Amino acid sequence: MVSIDHVAQKILTYIPYILVLIDLRYEGVKCDGGSVDNHMEMGKKLLAAGQLADALSHFHAAVDGDPKNYMAYYRRATVFLAMGKSKAALPDLSKVIELKPDFTSARLQRGNLLLKHGRLDEAESDFKKVLKSNPNDKEEKEAQSQLTKSDELQRLVAQARSSFNSHDYLTAASQLDTVIETCVWDVTSREMRAECFIQMGEMGKAIGDLKAASKLKNDNTQAFYKLSTIYYNLGDHEMSLTEVRECLKLDPDHKQCFSHYKQVKKLNKQIQSAEELIQEQRYEEAVSKYEAVMKTEPNVQYFSSLAKERICHSLTQDQQASRAIPVCSEALQMDPENVNVLKDRAEAYIQDEQYEEAIKDYETAAKHTQNDRQIKEGQERAQRLLKQSQKKDYYKILGVKRTAQKKEILKAYRKLAQQWHPDNFQDPEEKKKAEKKFIDIAQAKEVLTDPEMRTKFDHGEDPMDPESQQNRGFHGGFHGFQGFNPFGSGPFNFKFNFN
Repeated sequence: MVSIDHVAQKILTYIPYILVLIDLRYEGVKCDGGSVDNHMEMGKKLLAAGQLADALSHFHAAVDGDPKNYMAYYRRATVFLAMGKSKAALPDLSKVIELKPDFTSARLQRGNLLLKHGRLDEAESDFKKVLKSNPNDKEEKEAQSQLTKSDELQRLVAQARSSFNSHDYLTAASQLDTVIETCVWDVTSREMRAECFIQMGEMGKAIGDLKAASKLKNDNTQAFYKLSTIYYNLGDHEMSLTEVRECLKLDPDHKQCFSHYKQVKKLNKQIQSAEELIQEQRYEEAVSKYEAVMKTEPNVQYFSSLAKERICHSLTQDQQASRAIPVCSEALQMDPENVNVLKDRAEAYIQDEQYEEAIKDYETAAKHTQNDRQIKEGQERAQRLLKQSQKKDYYKILGVKRTAQKKEILKAYRKLAQQWHPDNFQDPEEKKKAEKKFIDIAQAKEVLTDPEMRTKFDHGEDPMDPESQQNRGFHGGFHGFQGFNPFGSGPFNFKFNFN
């Protein structure tokens, strides 16, 4: 069974729709005097209650019912102003003054609106007419005050234009600040101040003024075009694309916007594609894509810097240290405090066994960021590897790179084991030297072909060094024995198999 409360709630949800239908009934239909009065009365009540949309519907109906009712226009203008729609209010106030030229309040209100829109000559005219129309004391005081302000603003605007034309952008911007404090909806002043900010390199402030200008003026394609180019030059290709699309919505044939749109879209697609390739670990393809980015836009430093940063990262991830290091260095010349590039170059230095350089990069990176675990771990690893390099380096013993695969390691081992087998030497001293060399070769092969031991070695630990393994829970050494000797303790009279 349905409760009465539920039914009541359901009915209440339909009330706004019923009111709209009632309003629509009057649209386009001439009302008699009584109906207009009813709409005016309802509109006033709803306006007082803050129900602006509903009040506006009633004043629309009143205007349609009696197009010569100046109070209907005045009330509707009041609602428009309450809704922040000053552009819509202006024509209604003008209509009021046309129907009733001595309506001082409407003229004063229009003068104030024109002042805010920066239409100073028109505002001045309204204030002068108010003063000539025998206003009450309050209206006279306000009109006189606003007339004085209008005169001051006209002088300031003229001074700002002079400063702007003399390329004194700082002074012009300061003068326009004062103008815009009063003329908050003045598109021309905002656009001029935006140009001052652009010339001064204050792009964030320029963006604020241009965004306001794009809303205050209908079909302001130039504001959207400028916004797009600013974002583009700042390196924000996605916002640049958003703004230029707004321009083309207003005018699909806009030459500047269409040409710029093609450029931004191409660049945006290349960058997105490159980042997807990095995510898929297809690093060489990502490098090619970012090289294409630099060709597409060679003049905006941000995109060159971004491309070099990501190429540096890709080559480092691809273990191509010799190619990565110079690209990373170029990126750091553009942005010496780029922490990501410093970390990538440090990793490339480690791959290239330049441990001291890696430590320097990690130290520099640490100065420009806080609590970065990757920096701390990388620095500790580089320090361990530096210490290790001053001792025994199994990669150097076998003459292979740190990136060598197991197949390469075994091939190098077999070649060196044949070369340094003690049976190849007769002289006791040479045999003793060969034996030591052969042990090193065998240890290197054992460590580098065992994934667990190789990982430890790559992190700065020596699995064959009892001292290195102390307190790490790793005991023994090669095959679990300290002091590894592949020959046992007897004379060298055995045959060696190279497995």
